[in-house]
Amino acid sequence: MAGSTGETIDLTGIMVEAGLQPADYLVVAPVVIPILFGALHLMLRNRPVKHGVLAIIGMGLLVVCTFGLLQRVLDTGPVTMTMGRWLPPFGISFSVDTAGALLAFTSAVIALGGAVYAAATSTALESRYGFYPFFMLMMAGVSGAFLTGDVFNLYVWFEVLLISSFGMIVLGSEQRQLDGTMKYAFLNLVATTMFLVATGLLYGTLGTLNMADIWLKLNGEEAVQGPVMTIAMLYFLAFAMKAAAFPLNFWLPASYHTPKYLVSALFAGLLTKVGVYALLRISLMLFADQREVLALFIAWVAALTMLVGVLGALAQREVRRVLGYLVISGIGTMLAGLAIGTQTAVAGVLVYAVHSMIVMAALYLAAGIMARLSGTADMAGSGGLYAASPMLAGAFLILAFSVSGLPPTSGFWGKFVLVKSALEVGAWWLAFMILFSGLLTTIAVFRIWIFAFWRGGPEGTPDGAEAWTVNRLDEKFRLHSALTLGVLTLLTLGLGLAPEMLLSAAADGARGLLYPLSYVGSAFGGGGQ
Repeated sequence: MAGSTGETIDLTGIMVEAGLQPADYLVVAPVVIPILFGALHLMLRNRPVKHGVLAIIGMGLLVVCTFGLLQRVLDTGPVTMTMGRWLPPFGISFSVDTAGALLAFTSAVIALGGAVYAAATSTALESRYGFYPFFMLMMAGVSGAFLTGDVFNLYVWFEVLLISSFGMIVLGSEQRQLDGTMKYAFLNLVATTMFLVATGLLYGTLGTLNMADIWLKLNGEEAVQGPVMTIAMLYFLAFAMKAAAFPLNFWLPASYHTPKYLVSALFAGLLTKVGVYALLRISLMLFADQREVLALFIAWVAALTMLVGVLGALAQREVRRVLGYLVISGIGTMLAGLAIGTQTAVAGVLVYAVHSMIVMAALYLAAGIMARLSGTADMAGSGGLYAASPMLAGAFLILAFSVSGLPPTSGFWGKFVLVKSALEVGAWWLAFMILFSGLLTTIAVFRIWIFAFWRGGPEGTPDGAEAWTVNRLDEKFRLHSALTLGVLTLLTLGLGLAPEMLLSAAADGARGLLYPLSYVGSAFGGGGQ
């Protein structure tokens, strides 16, 4: 190749691969592991008895790898791995900072709990019809979305988790599952189309889809000519729809109550949080100036999402429908932090996201145990569960405190940081909405506890009636469900009592999203130092 001076420039040096250490493969391991174990489940589809054990092993490895990756990022800063011999910004890159690694690790912990729970609840027919391959593929999509450094590959990982979630929600082919799948699929496909259109416009405007390169171009000295505000708005609408924000949130409560309880728990704990993470990554890191312009609009969306979610929860009788609306309300709380946009607020969003992933998954699993004991999903049809299972009653009470944002649980710290950040910027009305939605959430979730646990029997029977008895749980289900629910409950309690590590990691993650020089430097080689 000839330069302007006529000298021949040797490009072979930049194509030499650096010596990789085993720790470097932690960047891609969270995607590779679920795919490999999904393939193993397909190969052993005629031996469903082995599927549960395989899933536990696979998700255990995922926890170990994501924990190692989080520790590495906290110690050394963001890390990038580019596939093949195409250099950034042309190659497919995985760029990992604290925010992505923290959420990837949390999702792995929930997936491990889900695998333990599934080992006692999945039938041989479900295993043969692909529950575990869908589960593994979904985790590959979730991990890939948290770790990718390329906007188009973020779209690809969204498609991976979307397709696998279709399979999980329809598994069983009951009428209400098919109905729920149609509502779930339609709005998510609309959001995906909007995502793809925005990505096409972005590439046409900037000529790149590498996140680090996009940041360099949008923050360069030369002004970008193109519909940047339109692109930012399209991305916000697409991800807000996937996260179930107002006004297009109705698909979530219409679909999350239809599959098996474990699937609902995984969806509530993981999928909407991928939408929130994408909003943080795209809006805060790439389109920071445009987010400032949209801040008031985002704040109103957040407030209405909180209000609609919690009022919807108060109007429901079925436990899973209540929880579905509480998921929506929690999304509004996180959007409030995005609207404020300060480092404290973004840290609060990350703390609240980790909390919500753990607690909402645990609440859905608790609802599944309650339904098995009482034989109904209707809170008024339950009753006397405290006498049947005091440990379940205690766990649900702790989770109720946590989802309401009350001490000494993890929910308190997320809301505390968000309210503090709102007051710091003078957004007192947004702080009030966070607190008000927390109050109504307390009423909604404690209604469940009073009906299902505190009362002596279901609606229409005298309290303490001996004629009403709960169903017995088989020993395997009792052991697996108690282990999963117990660990998740202890996690929210532990993070509430000792939040220092989570708050520190969240602060580092927020700093990386708002000031991504180190992230950019990891992709292009030291430019961010």
